[in-house]
Amino acid sequence: MSSVISVNQLICPQTPKKPQTASAKAHLAALPSISRVLVWNRTRAKSAALVARLRESHPGLAVEEVDGNGMDEAVAAADVVSCATGSREPIVRGALLRPGAHLDLVGSFTPAMRECDDDALRRGRVFIDFEAAMEEAGELVGAVQRGVLRREDVAGTLSELAAGTVVGRRSDDEITVFKSVGTAVVDLLAAQLAYETHVAATKDAHA
Repeated sequence: MSSVISVNQLICPQTPKKPQTASAKAHLAALPSISRVLVWNRTRAKSAALVARLRESHPGLAVEEVDGNGMDEAVAAADVVSCATGSREPIVRGALLRPGAHLDLVGSFTPAMRECDDDALRRGRVFIDFEAAMEEAGELVGAVQRGVLRREDVAGTLSELAAGTVVGRRSDDEITVFKSVGTAVVDLLAAQLAYETHVAATKDAHA
């Protein structure tokens, strides 16, 4: 997943890593230092199922299910928020993001979908997976139409981050936002990154 690559480039190195939603396993593979995961879903059965899977696959990890009314509190406490939904209404409120937080938006992929409000884009430094996101992602399309965001406000694309031609996180208290609408190439790169990280961790464990 492209969000895994973005997290490696944009998270604050001084804070623990706490991803949310179904992308948690990919983040765990790429970021072994993660110690706590909070999971929220509008459908309780789905969040409970994910919690169970994560506890089984990562027995040393603190995995907690967030109840229906706890979403805002979880966002406010998180260093990394990963949102993967097809929602047409904002799920994440930007005013709640703590200084230094990183927000991944990897679910919505049409102009009608929207995972965060304008405040998140206004407060955060925005990165995208590729240029088409400006035409396909509802958060970005709407923000441009409302005058909240301009194309020149976008700090860079995923390929630019990976190549080092744009600067990622600039300070420990900067809020970063990554919006992905999905490409096969970045999925392949993310899989390679997760595999290489796993291999390296296995070698270290047996050294």
